[in-house]
Amino acid sequence: MRSAHLVLGLSALLAAAALSPSQAHAIELKISSQALERTLTKQLFTAEGGRYYIRGKADSPCFVYVEDPKVSFKDDRIVIHVKTHAKLGTSLHGSCLGVSLNTEADVSVVPEAQGESIGFRDPRVENLSESKELNYFLIPFLSKKLPQQMTVNAADQLRQVISTSTQTTGYALTLDDMKIHSMQVSGDDLVVDFDGSLSVH
Repeated sequence: MRSAHLVLGLSALLAAAALSPSQAHAIELKISSQALERTLTKQLFTAEGGRYYIRGKADSPCFVYVEDPKVSFKDDRIVIHVKTHAKLGTSLHGSCLGVSLNTEADVSVVPEAQGESIGFRDPRVENLSESKELNYFLIPFLSKKLPQQMTVNAADQLRQVISTSTQTTGYALTLDDMKIHSMQVSGDDLVVDFDGSLSVH
């Protein structure tokens, strides 16, 4: 998965496919926390400066935005940490009459198979600001928007890798289908076990 820098044993994949074309084989895929960070940044933190505006936009007097997402693993959960910046109050003549807040927040999720995709469930807000007004904006973002946007389509990522198989291995591989069986956090990786049907040409 060059685009997401996912780790895959391509030699084992090729060997299995060559021995029995078009048959399903168990494959183990390891995804690093850095790969999930890049996916999240690409899919959500797309405003200037790598920000996501929960309220307002870059030129708004009053706003709430998050930036600099960091992903880590703890026990069986994936933890996402973000920095939060806000100006809360009333807009008047191009200024925000209110308070400025800079804080950090954390949410943890459990990986879950969603068809060919790696999704996330059971969001648990681990750390919030002390401002109830700011938390009013943060909680829906942390518990819904953020986990949804971190979803990875594993089948699409695999197809990107094997699309260059002819040049790198001499075989043309096609991923016909895949089914994710289980996912678990193991050390520094999210380990995904799945069956995939491959054709060799």
